[in-house]
Amino acid sequence: MLQIEKLNQFYGESHTLWDLDLDVPEGKCTCVMGRNGVGKTTLMKCVMGEETTSDGNIRFAGDVELTKRKIEDRSRLGIGYVPQGRQIFPLMTVEENLRTGLAARGDGLKSIPPRIYDLFPVLKEMKNRRGGDLSGGQQQQLAIGRALVLEPRLLILDEPGEGIQPNIVTQIGEVIRRLIKEDGLTVLLVEQKLPFARKYADRFAILDRGRRVAEGEIAGLSDELIKKHLTV
Repeated sequence: MLQIEKLNQFYGESHTLWDLDLDVPEGKCTCVMGRNGVGKTTLMKCVMGEETTSDGNIRFAGDVELTKRKIEDRSRLGIGYVPQGRQIFPLMTVEENLRTGLAARGDGLKSIPPRIYDLFPVLKEMKNRRGGDLSGGQQQQLAIGRALVLEPRLLILDEPGEGIQPNIVTQIGEVIRRLIKEDGLTVLLVEQKLPFARKYADRFAILDRGRRVAEGEIAGLSDELIKKHLTV
């Protein structure tokens, strides 16, 4: 679904991503892992077009080259993005927040797909409440729901469990598996929590200083790799 080849990215004189390769297979959850500051969020932003790349390729759905496309074009191709920190609109209602996701659709749909409320019933219960009045976990569900409004083929989640209560982290993990099983969705996930990754991801890739240093099936995430690249 997504193939990244020899990707390089700079912040000024700082070389952030180094000849990075990553394969995100269709209908699977791939978890990108690594210590703080190794380039995980930068990589997600490069896929979405929020950061520019100096060279390399990002191919979506086989033959669509993303590196020269605008952010809105990438969304219309079927890529949903939930950034770190959620970035919902606090003064807008839950329903209004969800409706902002409709603008990224290419078919002009004007109503929120019922599937969103099926996956996150709390959003239906609170659709008239302002986003800023929700708990952190509810805001994360709202951010994911907003990304799912465009019915993406690829969903990118940047640390969806950060700073929220454990029961909602579990709900989010179960929604990820449900979307993969029932809808054939492909998920690219950044996550620091090892139990979450091992339970809900199919594959892993580890970054270290902007380079991919390991990848494979999640069962292959060994204690040796964890000690070398993930423990602080």
